[in-house]
Amino acid sequence: MPNWTRLAQSSIFASAVFLVSCSSMSDIESMASKNYSYRVKSLVMHFTAVNYQESVAALVAEGSVSSHYLIPKADDPSYPYKDIKVFQLVDEHKRAWHAGISYWQGRSGINDHSIGIEVVNMPFCQEDNPADASLAAVIPQIMGAEKNRDLCIYPEFEEKQIQLLIKLSKEILARNPDIEPTAVVGHSDIAPSRKNDPGPKFPWYRLYKEGIGAWYDKENLTHHWLAFNQTLPSLALIQKALSAYGYDLVATGRMDQQTIDTLAAFQMHFVPWKVTGELDNQTAAAVFSLLEKYFPTSYQQLHQIYQSEVLTAQINQQQVVENTQQSQLSKVFPEVQYQTTDKVRNRDKFGAYEGRGELIIETDNATSADVYINGQKLNLATFEQSKRNRVSLHKRTVNGLNSLRVENVLPQGSSIKISIPYPTLAYDVAPYKSLFRSVDRFIRDEVNAGFPGATIAVVYKGKIIKRTSYGYAKKYDNRGELLVHFEPMTSEHMFDLASNTKVFTTSLAVMQLVNAGKIDIFKPIQYYIPEYRGDGREMILVKDLLSHGSGYSDELNFYRPDNKYGDYFYSQNKLKTSRLLLTALPFESVIGATQRYSETNFMLLGLLVERVTGMQLDQFSQDKIYAPLGLKNTLFNPLKAGFTADKFAATEIFGNTRGSNIDFPNVREHVLQGEVHDENAFYSMQGVSGHAGLFSNTDDLAILSQMMLNGGGYGDVKLFNQATMARFLSPAGQSNSIGLGWHLASDKAQHMLFGPYASASAYGHTSWTGTAVVIDPVYDLAIILLTNKRHSKVTAIEDSFEFATDTFETGKYGSIVSMIYEALIEFEAQNQLQDKN
Repeated sequence: MPNWTRLAQSSIFASAVFLVSCSSMSDIESMASKNYSYRVKSLVMHFTAVNYQESVAALVAEGSVSSHYLIPKADDPSYPYKDIKVFQLVDEHKRAWHAGISYWQGRSGINDHSIGIEVVNMPFCQEDNPADASLAAVIPQIMGAEKNRDLCIYPEFEEKQIQLLIKLSKEILARNPDIEPTAVVGHSDIAPSRKNDPGPKFPWYRLYKEGIGAWYDKENLTHHWLAFNQTLPSLALIQKALSAYGYDLVATGRMDQQTIDTLAAFQMHFVPWKVTGELDNQTAAAVFSLLEKYFPTSYQQLHQIYQSEVLTAQINQQQVVENTQQSQLSKVFPEVQYQTTDKVRNRDKFGAYEGRGELIIETDNATSADVYINGQKLNLATFEQSKRNRVSLHKRTVNGLNSLRVENVLPQGSSIKISIPYPTLAYDVAPYKSLFRSVDRFIRDEVNAGFPGATIAVVYKGKIIKRTSYGYAKKYDNRGELLVHFEPMTSEHMFDLASNTKVFTTSLAVMQLVNAGKIDIFKPIQYYIPEYRGDGREMILVKDLLSHGSGYSDELNFYRPDNKYGDYFYSQNKLKTSRLLLTALPFESVIGATQRYSETNFMLLGLLVERVTGMQLDQFSQDKIYAPLGLKNTLFNPLKAGFTADKFAATEIFGNTRGSNIDFPNVREHVLQGEVHDENAFYSMQGVSGHAGLFSNTDDLAILSQMMLNGGGYGDVKLFNQATMARFLSPAGQSNSIGLGWHLASDKAQHMLFGPYASASAYGHTSWTGTAVVIDPVYDLAIILLTNKRHSKVTAIEDSFEFATDTFETGKYGSIVSMIYEALIEFEAQNQLQDKN
């Protein structure tokens, strides 16, 4: 036998003898130390998600999970006793297996230092597991309802259960004094990405009133809510605050999946009436109020950070100038010399229209300067110091490019700043009225033949030269009967833009973020949304979505249980739809193999904008695009914003039923007016999506179109530069007719939109509801045609449907667009011929 073996054996033997001798000692004297603590630091609440018998089988039988206590439910056929009572399954001094992978207040493996209580409560949850996609909605099979089964109907807890829970919890807290109020938590608090129990119906506030657990004071909540209404804390600060309270969260500043799950878990506990997984002022106020009450030191630190954020926001409010509130030209003169000559310095160019425009001069020290526009010196008086001196350019400007030159800024060493805003629209309809008589006659003939209505705006060389409405905004009532008095169409009526949302919300938002350096179109989506991975998703670039080269199918009807991928992909909840889009939706072709127009691409792009900005898509577009441009009638969910239905052109007569031929859960059957028609947008995304949901009218779209013709700005608002525009308006991928978001006229593939006269530089978009916009920089022209062609009777033909208006040319766009082009081309030609004669 080797020596090391003998040594080991003798060592083990000696140890055994020592232990035996110690254990048999009877003369041990107690000497109590003051340096100790209790093992149990947390009390964790669960619901079982299954009935009593299934709970016992899971919690008691060998090889599964356990908890320290189980509280049954009286109204449970599987419960065999008359009165409900508490069952102890594991001694409190022992470790029950109830928490799983978990974290709370700096501790992981919460099983090691917690007591768990399971309460029988059975939410009915939508199964959400790809492996079980063939199954219908099922009740979860294991304790606590897995997080991904997140479409649940939560029943109330029974009064007797709550009374027993309160009594038991008080006894546990008395025996385990190291359990602080903030350590009485739910399973979802300690494992937010896995679990959602004990759910939003758990009586946390009732327990708090009985001295169990934590809750905020109403006064503090109100105080913070009012403050956060003015300036919401940054996402990174809320992440720090949630971490300080106890959650396992890193302050990344990104709305990643861990943050969404943690916000939802916190809301289930403290804001159960608003469980969205999104940051809002109520949730932020609740977090800060809890910290102020239970963690005052952390609160003071975080509140100081918030105060600095408020100060920064106030300082930057003028710098909401970031990419808005910038003129097309903004320059300080004289320029620094470097190595350039006098003929290169102190000069620039700007766009304008004849007889229009202004120049703004600012200075703190200069008293005079010579400023030339197109070689003509401006008559400038002495400058007013520290003020914006506005100078009209109406006698100096021409259509197109204009030159600026600055000389003799005095006194020597002083400087001036010159700003020239982008051109804005003028209204000049009268001189062109007869020019479009053939267009008016054509559309009115179609209205007389049954086409519902339309509005047109034509923008030409910086002016609205046509603004006309035709027909009716609404002809039918909710029964499909003709109204006694049709509602006349006006140019103020707003329309459901449907797929024009893709360009006038999502593409504009992405263009602005690209221009600001916040999105790189050549980076993978996963760079911005980490959970977008698996099955090749890591390869999808931002530009693949913009150019419809991702490989997704044209669309998936999430709103229907019988969609082509099955019940697993059924969703009428934005959070679930978003998760399906990001983690589960399969591809139908190889990335880049073909460019297939897909609603999915722009639904994902809408989520990308939300993730990058930390704002909802509708709020971002309102704050950063529409409001700076002064648009009052361009928005999502307008009825919720206070608009009345009569301000909108009606779409489908029987909701989404195609003449009562289609049915699915919650289907609308009334005339749609001011509600987005698109089913995925309305049902599955709650009215706000990157592919549909926007409403607008011809006046607002005229401003957006002129902004594009100006090269990315309007007035003193700059959204992006011309280089960004050029990138988005160039062919992307195999097709020359698809840019980044926009349809292009470059190869005539979009002939039915652009017609025969459009230049190769024209771009635009259409929609299923009957709206079209064409923007042509070569002609300095924009045509906005909005119709409500879907407001008509529907005929079912086998597996498809025909609207009575499908045959009308007005709703096909191309004829109207061509007639407008033709009228303008002939008008300009006749003017030139007259000049020659």
